[in-house]
Amino acid sequence: MDWHLLFAQLLNGLQLGLLLFLLAAGLSLIFGIMDFINLSHGSFYMLGAFVCATVAAVSGSFFLAVLAAAAATFAAGALVERCIARKLYARGHLEQVLVTYGLILIFDELAHLVWGPAGAAIALPAALEGRVDIGGVGVPRYRLLIIMCGLLVAAGMYFLVTRSRLGMLIRAGASNRAMAAALGVNIDRLYLLVFAIGAALAGLAGALIAPLTEASIGMGGEIIIIAFVVVIVGGIGSVKGAFCAALLIGFIDTLGRAYLDDLLKLFLPGAAAETAAPALSAMSVYVLMACVLALKPRGLFAPAGAGVKT
Repeated sequence: MDWHLLFAQLLNGLQLGLLLFLLAAGLSLIFGIMDFINLSHGSFYMLGAFVCATVAAVSGSFFLAVLAAAAATFAAGALVERCIARKLYARGHLEQVLVTYGLILIFDELAHLVWGPAGAAIALPAALEGRVDIGGVGVPRYRLLIIMCGLLVAAGMYFLVTRSRLGMLIRAGASNRAMAAALGVNIDRLYLLVFAIGAALAGLAGALIAPLTEASIGMGGEIIIIAFVVVIVGGIGSVKGAFCAALLIGFIDTLGRAYLDDLLKLFLPGAAAETAAPALSAMSVYVLMACVLALKPRGLFAPAGAGVKT
């Protein structure tokens, strides 16, 4: 086995996992605390990518563009929560799915009107181009930046949820919202803040991925299903679960695409193995979800009291 190639693939999996965590962490909190299914969460991912591309083109600063993307999606998330989502909390999941799916279409059409159908590319600054040698493997500088950003956000989310007063209120709201409200917690303000933070994290993920894939209409819809898989596998409402599940899925997806065809060639003819490997690799994360649901229906790290909604 080529250990240098394996190390490179592990870094790829780590990068993918951390990007999935940024997208899924806020979605997990929104679903876990509010019992609200937000299919439009991926639209903030798309919005973050487009805002980043626009600000980078105007200002020439990629780092300013990333901050602008996070701020813009925080504001957009607060607006959506205040004007639309808040009216759906008492409704059933079917109404939430229908309305938030409609929001996807609205966001896509707005992006089409503002930025056009072609998408927007982002050029990396010179400081982030090139590679860094780590153990004989040339690792792109930008990949290291994504990994560092993801780890910093994960550490910040851990501190926020487990060590801060806001985190205490979040855990209380996730466990029993009626009791939290009776104890004086402003549930409307808490929901607004959590929704906006979740949108900002999705926007940050979109801003970070845009230089690699470019901002494009519909990119949020392409990623939202796998984000829900992360939430379900990790445990609804659990930031630790979202982190562990995102890394697990990132590694499974990346290593599956890299090595599954070689494994299948031990049992199948070469052509059949190369045909079957991409399909099996794409299925692997859903097989993982099915296994987790069969063994632990609430997810790997479901928070205590999850599912108590009154």
